[in-house]
Amino acid sequence: MFDMDENDTSRSYHFQVMRRAIDIIDAAPPPGPSLEALAAELNMSAGHFQRIFSAWAGVSPKRFQQYLMLGHAKALLAEKHTVLDTAAETGLSGGGRLHDLFIRWEAMSPGDYARAGEGLTIRQGWFDTPFGDTLVMATDRGICGIAFASETGREAAVDDLRRRWPGADYAEDAGALRPFVDPVLGGGGETQLHLIGAPFQIKVWEALLAIPSGHVTTYSDIARVVGKPRAVRAVGTAVGRNPVSWLIPCHRALRKTGALGGYHWGLPVKRALLAWESAAEEAGAA
Repeated sequence: MFDMDENDTSRSYHFQVMRRAIDIIDAAPPPGPSLEALAAELNMSAGHFQRIFSAWAGVSPKRFQQYLMLGHAKALLAEKHTVLDTAAETGLSGGGRLHDLFIRWEAMSPGDYARAGEGLTIRQGWFDTPFGDTLVMATDRGICGIAFASETGREAAVDDLRRRWPGADYAEDAGALRPFVDPVLGGGGETQLHLIGAPFQIKVWEALLAIPSGHVTTYSDIARVVGKPRAVRAVGTAVGRNPVSWLIPCHRALRKTGALGGYHWGLPVKRALLAWESAAEEAGAA
């Protein structure tokens, strides 16, 4: 996971460098730009850029380019396709795992959800993550929302999450979120999620929690596991409505063809998430 010992300015700077590098990689035809060309575009020496990029991704820029290629999703599906039926048999209620982070969760009751968050206090704050400026929202029971702002901007990210629970009271209080957020950014320990959604959505998000980092599944697999094998489109909608990006890993759901499908916070972010997790798994195995 991410190193909390780095200061905020360094984290933000490194992500912005990586975001620009990924944009350049995305825009270039295969096999992609050379290390020297990438560094020159960023006004850096090749050695400096290589060190910064490898510190962020855990692998070289060239290796990361391979993970960013569209064919990587198909390769993941062929090689690291998680069959959720097996996960269901072992029990999904224990939550999932993000590297060394253990997640425990509980869902809001259907009645509370129907009241659109009325009577609920949700605190929010902004944090630096490996994927840039990130909005986190939480109730007293745990994280209920995570939004990436690199594609949408801060205002749109706030509006998006708040529209989901219009009856709630909101307060800026990043400090109160620290007990939930620090384990996520530090890469260890345990955090709590408070899932606020309709019963069908909760089932889909529960299934997503069973997908290990570095692996993927399909929308049709999720539909089968939640007992609605013909409701692939409805499952896709529920996946897209997941309010807790990254920790509930909707980015790991692909179409049967290996196509990425959609992603609420932008396909470039989805590709970066999948590539970063593949790189982290490779670095951990080295």
